[in-house]
Amino acid sequence: MIRLIDCLRAFFAFVALSVFLCACVSEKLPSRVEENLDYTQKDVHDAEAKRVYELLQKNPVEALWRSLILADKEISDECAGYARDALASHVEQKDYVESWIIYNSLVTAGYESLAANVMDKASMRAFYFDGVPGITEKAQPRLEKISDYIQGTVTVWVDLGIKVQNGMGYAARVIGSGFFIDSRGYIVTNHHVIEELVNPKSSGYGKVFIKMAENSDERIPARVVGYDSVHDLALLKTEAKVPYVFNLGSKSQLNVGSVIYAIGSPLGLERTLTSGVVSASDRKLFTTGSVVQIDAAVNSGNSGGPCIDKNGVVQGVVFAGIASYQGLNFAIPIEYLKQDLPILYRGGERKFPWIGAYGRTAKAGRVSYGLEVQYVKPGSAMARAGMKAGDVVVRLDGKKVGTLEEAQDILRDHVPGSIIACEYLEGGSYEAKKECLLFLTERPKNPGYDIYQGDMVKNSFVAIFGMELASSSVENSKTYVVKRVIPGSAADENGFSENDPLTIGRIQFNDDKSAIMVAFSTKNRRNGYLDINIAMQAMLDSPYYF
Repeated sequence: MIRLIDCLRAFFAFVALSVFLCACVSEKLPSRVEENLDYTQKDVHDAEAKRVYELLQKNPVEALWRSLILADKEISDECAGYARDALASHVEQKDYVESWIIYNSLVTAGYESLAANVMDKASMRAFYFDGVPGITEKAQPRLEKISDYIQGTVTVWVDLGIKVQNGMGYAARVIGSGFFIDSRGYIVTNHHVIEELVNPKSSGYGKVFIKMAENSDERIPARVVGYDSVHDLALLKTEAKVPYVFNLGSKSQLNVGSVIYAIGSPLGLERTLTSGVVSASDRKLFTTGSVVQIDAAVNSGNSGGPCIDKNGVVQGVVFAGIASYQGLNFAIPIEYLKQDLPILYRGGERKFPWIGAYGRTAKAGRVSYGLEVQYVKPGSAMARAGMKAGDVVVRLDGKKVGTLEEAQDILRDHVPGSIIACEYLEGGSYEAKKECLLFLTERPKNPGYDIYQGDMVKNSFVAIFGMELASSSVENSKTYVVKRVIPGSAADENGFSENDPLTIGRIQFNDDKSAIMVAFSTKNRRNGYLDINIAMQAMLDSPYYF
């Protein structure tokens, strides 16, 4: 049986969080945090300049970004020269992703002429997308009947050999679906279908095959090219003759109420086509974006199949419904796949960017006008660039940001190691519009835990529970008063208000650091200032971390 993907388990984890205490561990609170430095002081400037030069050979893009924050043009020019040389080397080696990172970072940092010495912008774009399946493929004609599109789908068969349980051996296999996006044999499926083949913790036998729609008896070898565990996507390659290549659509072509069709192999039953409509387009099951909810019948085995519109264009990638919730099924937006493909095609795991912050859509009444930064982790890109809680991001990478979702869409277009431009309203004021450059690092598996490790508890709880604390006792380091509560946060839902006194008890995490539980004793206003004990829980990853 196909296992539910991690994001679905996390979605329903709150229902059963109380049982995880038996596997929890307590941790000490951080004793110090990284502070922003004053580079106008000569000794501080010289120490940072030394660090920049030490970083130059290993990572010239990060060195360039740090030199720009240092505001030393001589050092920045030298770093840009190193980055230009690294770009030329990566282009020569046909390292497409790294070339793309360095090229765009040089342009963003104001060194476009240096980048152009290696390659002009149009040529670099063509270089980056060269051969990418689903992007460069010629559009295919529309087929006469919806059922004709079944020929472009496959059953994905993962053979995991013989597993032994209770002294008995049995054939272990995973069955999913997939579809062709390129005439060379490239296939899209779900990451969780092939997870055991790419999981470094897995050991033992494992091979992947496909079964063509017109010949379900023959198993054809395939291989995993690249995968995205966050958005549950994977790219496979087979040498089979491709009967039909699907065209990839756009989210602008699909709305709530649009008729869609799902093709796959539910429970191993090949050539199954079901229909329905788009029920919703913004379900936040992923930590860096939303998925599409559909009411087409989907079961185990449908995972990885195409979700197509009435014209046969793929608008999403199906993943299996949630057990015991009939009719509650989902598809991964086609935009996520299109953003992934250049990276998946180059091989390996797709990593996501991180600028070390937490926040939500900024609104004036019902009008959204940016991304409000509600927390900034010390030492992160945002902190080093001088941004603070209360600032509102209005542009990223030159593109307008009106909501958190739009910011996440822009960040997904990039990979760790890049420099991007940011425009923001300091303190949320239109009269204090500023610009800065941000360096994208790799997104932690559990950002909330990363924040907890790198900041004082009174600050980290802003991102984890939605409440900022202030120390209220010199003698008792665990006694605080609530300074701020974010509307709609866990703290708000648990009845906390400004000026409520509280004492933090035991802090516990589950084994993989994906969830936290904290014991509080408090006298909060909403409960008439009666003495109460509260155990508050939270997942340590969500779309609000970026």
